[in-house]
Amino acid sequence: MANLGKLTRRVFIALNIIAIVLFLLACANPYLHPGKWWFVALLGLIFPLLLVVIGGFFIVGLFLPSYRPWSLASLITLIIGWSSIHSFLALHPGKKFEIKKDPASLRLMTWNIRSFDETITKKRGANGHKAKMLSFIDSLQPDVLCLQEFYQSGPPGNPFSNIALIRDRLHMPYFYFSRDYIRADRMYEQGVIIFSRYPIVDSSMLRYSRPDGIRATESLLATDIKVGDDTVRVYTTHLQSVLFRSKDFHDIEIIKNVDDSILSATKSITKKLRYAFRHRGDQAEQVRSELDKSPLPGLICGDFNDVPNSYAYHTIRGDWQDAFLKKGFGIGRTYVHISPTLRIDYVLTNSGFEVQQCARFVTPWSDHHPVVADLRIVRSQAAGRVK
Repeated sequence: MANLGKLTRRVFIALNIIAIVLFLLACANPYLHPGKWWFVALLGLIFPLLLVVIGGFFIVGLFLPSYRPWSLASLITLIIGWSSIHSFLALHPGKKFEIKKDPASLRLMTWNIRSFDETITKKRGANGHKAKMLSFIDSLQPDVLCLQEFYQSGPPGNPFSNIALIRDRLHMPYFYFSRDYIRADRMYEQGVIIFSRYPIVDSSMLRYSRPDGIRATESLLATDIKVGDDTVRVYTTHLQSVLFRSKDFHDIEIIKNVDDSILSATKSITKKLRYAFRHRGDQAEQVRSELDKSPLPGLICGDFNDVPNSYAYHTIRGDWQDAFLKKGFGIGRTYVHISPTLRIDYVLTNSGFEVQQCARFVTPWSDHHPVVADLRIVRSQAAGRVK
């Protein structure tokens, strides 16, 4: 029995040390370009699991005197990783989002709408969800609406186009569309788009390079919007996707269930993740460079396709504020597949804005949930003195 006790203690300590090392590596993920450190980027995806494991070792150690020194080690590890924990978890409970907007605030909504689900549901013989999605958007009355995977069908000038629907029915007459993917006959266009109730006085676009021609990313858009006496700069983008297909989600289930074909499934998933990590890291650096040029109160929103303790998020955020962390509560999951911990859609602002409220709304129509934030322009910054 004594030997069994020693073995149990050694196994406990070994597992605790392994968990601490992996957790600290995951915490280093924001500072390591995933093109070179893809394994660390993979650890970033399981950061929530590692956090639970370290927390478990800490609690167990509190109640077992012989393991108490290792409980202290786990506690120190959690303290070291606080920055990553705080990026993952918003800590503002009990604050319900007020649908009625303060007239002095700017309401921004960002949503990856997956082409209004039209292309997916039609393959299954069902109707799209466009009418319900537009009604939901209208119920929140955003002043600025940023959409990713926006789908525009029909020839230019078609009065029943999606642009016309939003422009006329939702009373958002100003827009800027990236048109990243265009069918030869112009019957189909897709990309990111910014709609606004207020005039767009200037705009620009950065198209990310696609050396291999793989279709999985959309441009960075920038619009200068005149809001009363102030001008603000709004960016939106959709970074490199992992390109998961139905087979890949099946492979994930194989890995979860430890199927006999787990090795083949893991190789397929890892290859796609490595590709996406590398390109997102490069794109994030391009985005940060553009954000640093803005002299105006600025914000960026969109689908970054990466988690809060990733290199992409950390690079883009810089010293900007995350609206959900400022006013939200919990994990704020925005992607409906794979894991309940995936917050990959964001609203970030510089010091030219004060975040009044922010929430993620759970909806059944896309594979992403929308994020909505009410922002107040800080007057001292609106004069062009953004820090």
